[in-house]
Amino acid sequence: MKATLEYTAEEYSMIMATNLESCYHISQLSHPLLKASGFGSIVFISSIAGSVHFSYTSIYGPTKAAMNQLAKNLACEWAKDNIRSNSVAPGCTRTPLVEPLLSNEEFLGAMVSETPLKRIAEAIDVSSMVAFLCLPAASYITGQTIVVDGGFSVNGFP
Repeated sequence: MKATLEYTAEEYSMIMATNLESCYHISQLSHPLLKASGFGSIVFISSIAGSVHFSYTSIYGPTKAAMNQLAKNLACEWAKDNIRSNSVAPGCTRTPLVEPLLSNEEFLGAMVSETPLKRIAEAIDVSSMVAFLCLPAASYITGQTIVVDGGFSVNGFP
């Protein structure tokens, strides 16, 4: 996370490759197996940064927005093959990558105070949505971005 003007071309390429190109290529590679299964489901792990502003995420956010659009495109293109495609967009989630930020009491307090459910997400909160989207119970859900953020992205002004 840094200011837009501080990113190098190499960092831009790495973030694009990690967050977007990987999803694109793994989807291409998995298509034959998903089609053969008769009931395929792709779930991308996006972020609310793909739809709302977060400081110092000028590359990260757009890759997640593009991932959400890829899910929509695949949902329409591959529906004929019984393959559904969705994104899950978590908010701040307690993971090893985010833990250094959460150890900052000011950051943690700001995140919790702006989240209606008044807590930081745990990995189980996100993984439960991913699991649901892969179940037959979600067989009529495709092309969607499901936000799992405790209400953070819809909170508005206090």
